[in-house]
Amino acid sequence: MTKTPIYWNTAKKYLSKKDKIMRKLITQYNSPSETILTSRKDIFFSLCKSIIGQQISVMAANSVFLKFKKRCKNKINAKTISKLSIAQLKSCGLSRLKAKGIKSLAKQILDKSFNPKLIPKMSDEDAIIYLSNLRQIGRWSAEMILLFTYNRSNIWPIQDIGLLRAISKNYKKKYFPPESYVRLLNKRFTPYCSVATWYLWRSIDPEPIQY
Repeated sequence: MTKTPIYWNTAKKYLSKKDKIMRKLITQYNSPSETILTSRKDIFFSLCKSIIGQQISVMAANSVFLKFKKRCKNKINAKTISKLSIAQLKSCGLSRLKAKGIKSLAKQILDKSFNPKLIPKMSDEDAIIYLSNLRQIGRWSAEMILLFTYNRSNIWPIQDIGLLRAISKNYKKKYFPPESYVRLLNKRFTPYCSVATWYLWRSIDPEPIQY
């Protein structure tokens, strides 16, 4: 893991001034032992983890990922995956679709039809579109990659169930919160929506999320 993003402390001050709920959450989760957003800077690892975690619980995803990691002999990279069969990947608990998605990703990394080095030069929206061209990667997964791998500062993943639950809980809104209210918060928290998202997630999960 790398260091906390350089914008983190500035973002905390900004959000605390902008919103009293955010100020409360930032104060609540501000102990020295508190885990905050960091990055592996390993997009292949993060994409694999994102695919594995789709549409299953965090606990189930962690279980499958541990088996996947063992199958890869702790070497989660395109070359290792290229040598594994679909059946071997499925034996870790992956569906056929997810196994095919991970195999396709490895192939595109190796043949350079997908080039992660282009992403840092892209806007958030262009990067989301580029990542979404990968098999098994939709908008939500692309946003998770921008947030956790590239530490982009202004990601607001409105398809994320956890974020919507946290908004409902902290802002006393029905579930699902009104789209107009989600957009209002997006505007209020810009340019630090990623940090706001992190603290909202933290308010409903005992363990911080990492991809």
